[in-house]
Amino acid sequence: MTDTTEPSALPGTGQFFQRGNYAPVADELTAFDLPVEGTIPADLEGWYLRNGPNPRQATAHWFAGDGMIHGVRIENGRAAWYRNRWVRTESFEHDFGVYNADGSRNLHSSVANTHVVNHAGKTLALVESSLPYEITNDLQTVGAYDFGGKLADSMTAHPKICPTTGELHFFGYGSIAAPHVTYHRADANGELTVNRPIDVKALTMMHDFAMTSGHVVFMDLPIVFDLDIAMNNPGDMPYRWNDDYGARLGVLRRDDPYGEVRWFEIDPCYVFHVANAYETESTLVLQAVRYPELWRNTGGFDAQGAMWTWTVDLATGKVTEGQLDDRGVEFPRIDDRLAGLPARYSVSVADHRLVRHDLTTGAAVEHVFGGADGPGEAVFVPAASGPADESNGWYLGYVYDAERNGSDLVILDAADFAARPVAKITLPQRVPYGFHGNWIAG
Repeated sequence: MTDTTEPSALPGTGQFFQRGNYAPVADELTAFDLPVEGTIPADLEGWYLRNGPNPRQATAHWFAGDGMIHGVRIENGRAAWYRNRWVRTESFEHDFGVYNADGSRNLHSSVANTHVVNHAGKTLALVESSLPYEITNDLQTVGAYDFGGKLADSMTAHPKICPTTGELHFFGYGSIAAPHVTYHRADANGELTVNRPIDVKALTMMHDFAMTSGHVVFMDLPIVFDLDIAMNNPGDMPYRWNDDYGARLGVLRRDDPYGEVRWFEIDPCYVFHVANAYETESTLVLQAVRYPELWRNTGGFDAQGAMWTWTVDLATGKVTEGQLDDRGVEFPRIDDRLAGLPARYSVSVADHRLVRHDLTTGAAVEHVFGGADGPGEAVFVPAASGPADESNGWYLGYVYDAERNGSDLVILDAADFAARPVAKITLPQRVPYGFHGNWIAG
């Protein structure tokens, strides 16, 4: 079955995220033994899961739609099944509101629509305004997850898993009263061990952060909570650009999580997504998609970001900023085995193509899709054998086929990024453009 839901099915539609392949699909499907063009690599075994908004009624902003996970199970050289399921949070059927009767945040009220990660044996659907929701790998919702009662905070949709220690680093933000941001850490077994407030001047929209081998880095940037929008424009993002706020990076040592946060001023900008960060003996390097300005008058998406690099000299306090490339990109991903370490490649989404940047030189290679086809975020999956490098593996991601109004799970060879896909798995319905996902091996 190919879903043909169009924006007219939603009352009050008309914005970009209610048209074309941004429009939601109506059905939760399960399909087995999916058609494959090409050959699925024999040692790929696991689940590819990707999250994104799939509203059941019109919303005022793309970020506000109910979360839906689209998943494909690959095993023994075949695509065993496809499933798509809404994340059934406690507010999915009954909207209890974002605040409790006592004025505190209702952290169980969630659209859970941004990311899906696996740590310490638990798969979590994430949105930055609430607690995570645990799901099974066949996409059934287990319920809100609070680390055994130890997390009384929201959880960023962009936690970082240290490839050396197995620790999960994350933060929560969103409290109108200070502290607006709190840094959290769970050990490799999923035990929450650090809850440390971070002092920022106001409630800013802190979507992502960075991790290196020795530090975590917070981005205190000038998109600030607007109470008037929150009160009078429900559903819109209640944040706007503030010329007076400034921009800075906050650096905290991992071996001293309750110690000093060192702040380094940078030029005003906004960052949704970090590609990577790493450090040398005396410097810290952060690579991310930078917007020179965003959301001054509306919460729209009329600007493009480009890949930039910030180098912080920890000895002198000097920050050097520079643009790596001028292509408009988003959703950068690296080989997660190198998170916090020097990685050579980052793959991002651009119009009708994926762009792989060499983060050391700025050179780029593109994988161009035909016609109006549109790729989503691409996730690197390392090969099970051979050298453990960034060219020995595959990139997986959903690609919208405009001609048939359907979608495929596409597998690209990392060693020949621009070449034809090694395999295309035809899905039984269209996968709307969404946000982030992961490969879960097993």
